[in-house]
Amino acid sequence: MTVAQAGGVEPGGAGTPAPILRATGLTKHFPVRGLGRGRVVHAVDDVDLDLVPGRVVALVGESGSGKSTVARLLAQLIARTAGTIEYDGVDTIALSGPRFTAWCGHVQMIFQDPFGSLNSIHTVRYILGRAVRLHQRDVRGNAAVRAAILGLLTRVRLTPPERFIDKFPHELSGGQRQRIAIARTLAANPRVLLADEPVSMLDVSIRLGILNLLQHLRDDLGLAILYITHDIASARYFADETAVMYAGRIVERGPSETVTQAPRHPYTTLLIASAPDPDEPLKITGATGEPPSLIDPPPGCRFHPRCPQAMAACRTDVPPLTDAGDGHAVACWLFAAGGETA
Repeated sequence: MTVAQAGGVEPGGAGTPAPILRATGLTKHFPVRGLGRGRVVHAVDDVDLDLVPGRVVALVGESGSGKSTVARLLAQLIARTAGTIEYDGVDTIALSGPRFTAWCGHVQMIFQDPFGSLNSIHTVRYILGRAVRLHQRDVRGNAAVRAAILGLLTRVRLTPPERFIDKFPHELSGGQRQRIAIARTLAANPRVLLADEPVSMLDVSIRLGILNLLQHLRDDLGLAILYITHDIASARYFADETAVMYAGRIVERGPSETVTQAPRHPYTTLLIASAPDPDEPLKITGATGEPPSLIDPPPGCRFHPRCPQAMAACRTDVPPLTDAGDGHAVACWLFAAGGETA
């Protein structure tokens, strides 16, 4: 039961399926243009992730931490600077052409904005039909394609499907548009879904319905899902495992219940404390300052300029992921030194 494999922490346990998608040492540096030419933005540094069929991994962190960049790297929408991406044990580079088309048949991405990800000038019939014709080569003829589209709409619980097939995106609600986007990913019969904040732009009242749908698809189809969010509470509800990301690095990972209820890293504690609770008074964490510059990140632990518990080693050395038992790992010198961080 793991989200990442690093620092000697072995993934899984007895009976855990092998990962279908594995990232090792995943790194992305964007070159700076203009006055800062020659420098780079350290968007993602040395990230390891294992996505296992039938399980959900949540990647949480504040805006700018590198979560969406990880998803785009795994979807091979952008080239990685370093590291490997293995699908079914084979390292693959598929940035264009037939290899990219084949990759899209295995790994699909659900974007944050359902209206922006759907072409507003086309109907649902065209949007889903094009995906069916591209990825389901055995489905031929208008009648067969229509039947496949109706099946997809039914699977994402837009019923009766005949009511939606000739709608334009602007005629649908936000939740319905996101269900169409999910149906389009299912047309490829993928084994991995990368959900980049799939509910953050939806009304609170319908977010749970989308998460329940994804949970049903995970169970029904055995999908491996990466759920990217800044809402650590929804990660506890939806994900089997949670990895916490800060300034391009994973600082804590483990079973969602453990990470959210017994956090070890000061940043994870800060995230949980920042979530409003009407039954609890406002918690003062002691953390101050702003996230660091990723063009010139601080040495050592990138959280140390904001951490109220920082010590000398935090300012000079990058802490490794240290095994905390039961699949829980934390990258913090306080924990590695035997101190309590939560």
